[in-house]
Amino acid sequence: MTPGHHARLTPQAPAIVMGISGEVVTYAQLEDRSIRFARALRERGLQPGDHIAILMENTSSFLEITWAAQRSGLYYTAINRHLRTDEVQYVLDDCGALALVASESVADVVADLDLSRLRAKFAGAGEIDGFESYDDVLATTAGSPLENECEGREMLYSSGTTGRPKGVRKPLPGTPFGDPTSAPVLIAKGMLDRSSSGNVVYLSPAPLYHGSPLIFSMSWHRAGATVVVMESFDPRRCLELIEQYGVTDAQFVPTMFVRMLRLPAAERERYNLSSLRSVMHSAAPCPVAVKRQMLDWWGPIISEYYSGTEDVGATAITATEWLAHPGSVGRPLQTCHIVDENGNELPAGESGVVYFEGGRPFEYHNDPEKTASVANAHGWRTIGDMGYLDSEGYLYLTDRKAHMIISGGVNIYPQETENTLASHPAIADVAVIGVPDEEMGESVKAVVQLVDPEAGSDQLAADLIAFCRGELATYKCPRSVDFVAELPRDPNGKLYKRRLREQYWDGRDSLIL
Repeated sequence: MTPGHHARLTPQAPAIVMGISGEVVTYAQLEDRSIRFARALRERGLQPGDHIAILMENTSSFLEITWAAQRSGLYYTAINRHLRTDEVQYVLDDCGALALVASESVADVVADLDLSRLRAKFAGAGEIDGFESYDDVLATTAGSPLENECEGREMLYSSGTTGRPKGVRKPLPGTPFGDPTSAPVLIAKGMLDRSSSGNVVYLSPAPLYHGSPLIFSMSWHRAGATVVVMESFDPRRCLELIEQYGVTDAQFVPTMFVRMLRLPAAERERYNLSSLRSVMHSAAPCPVAVKRQMLDWWGPIISEYYSGTEDVGATAITATEWLAHPGSVGRPLQTCHIVDENGNELPAGESGVVYFEGGRPFEYHNDPEKTASVANAHGWRTIGDMGYLDSEGYLYLTDRKAHMIISGGVNIYPQETENTLASHPAIADVAVIGVPDEEMGESVKAVVQLVDPEAGSDQLAADLIAFCRGELATYKCPRSVDFVAELPRDPNGKLYKRRLREQYWDGRDSLIL
């Protein structure tokens, strides 16, 4: 299963269609360009097991680049393009990238990076001073495949308990490119077996630097599907694309459902969405009311899965199952255990930490202590979520790993934001939590104890938000600030975040214990 197979059978079939520009990349072009870029990387010294980083918005070249890395036996890390310079620098240094592909849209960030350890720098879209042009490199590089093509692997970053992101590193397959026994091929086959069949047009509405959109898009390429990539999500354009291209399969996060449902009913009804056969959602809990409205609109074609970048375990649930078990994230695909704080397994209906048996091997890059911490004495592993199993074996999540905030399907770990705000001279103490947001699911709020209790004001709140945005990516920063006389801490300094959350979530559709 490789794009090259489809390039030979149906060379002019569209592999990539850009949703706004309409640009098309055929399977013949995808195969040719990924071969040429793979050779260019090898000519610049990158060997199987080395690492390439990608810092770009959604473009047609994004997937050409990941396929070049995939067929070269490389690790590739897609970096969130909204990160600030220091945040990007940390990921580049931590993953040990030897090559970087960036776009002109992030030239200001790139200009301040220390790129001295890199062997190659490419401008994947537009121009960047000191970077080779991606298009020029393709034009001057031979189009013959590498002699030893082998499967590479993504290495994506998931935030750790300290707020610094951690690379989730999985073993390279060590198999020839397209070998049916390799992990990426098996993942693709398993995913495709659970989805629709026949001629597939897959809509990818989310940023490709996130794990699911990237892996789903590449997996569908292995099956010969047309992947329609939205440069950015817009609810009207999304519905237009489904109708225009006869989209059969798609994946969304709940925030996208909310935005589509907010369109006037008359406008929603004017689009012909009858081509849709299978829709998946993931990344964040979907409010029961929102999912019911989507099922009423699109019919029983919306499935859900729960997993994590680490792949320690997963669940899945169909629309029909969900209607019988509203709020569930599905039946575990591996043996699942609910464990209390003392390591004892809990019966059905009681909430504890969610552990799975099996799963795929991984490690947190450069952090063996954190890697060891996810496993218990039985060898079961967890990503720290809380939940319970009902009497029929369906899993319900009741809390988030650590104090994670999920806003619009994006995981945000508040400690990094807290550390930044704590450096502001006006702040004596601070807690960052997720609060209800009708569109995003949760939004980031800072609850602040001031050095001068009388200094709280709307202007200071705005100043604190601006201060944070000067240090961190905007999505990590608070959208609102509340001032309190004192934060709830015990005598040892432990912060009772639950007490803060309860003030905002009381009576709301909440998953917080």
